[in-house]
Amino acid sequence: MATSIKLDDELKDRVQRLAASRSRTSHWIMREAIAQYVAREEAREQFTQEAVAAWASYRETGRHLTGQEVRDWLNTWGTDRETPAPKCHE
Repeated sequence: MATSIKLDDELKDRVQRLAASRSRTSHWIMREAIAQYVAREEAREQFTQEAVAAWASYRETGRHLTGQEVRDWLNTWGTDRETPAPKCHE
């Protein structure tokens, strides 16, 4: 699918300079920038949806871990006394 993008002269010049310095085309730079932006925004949306689902689950069940419980567990990572994740409680 062909799509047109209108850029102001300053941004167009910046893209062209960057493309030249990277031995790439302006088209490649713009496609890469768009792909990275879309991936970042999709990850942000997934994070938001997971947070909303976690909040809904907490409101339904009350099950949780305290910040201290998580910190204590994380502090065991990479040590000889590494422990499994603590169990959630109400």
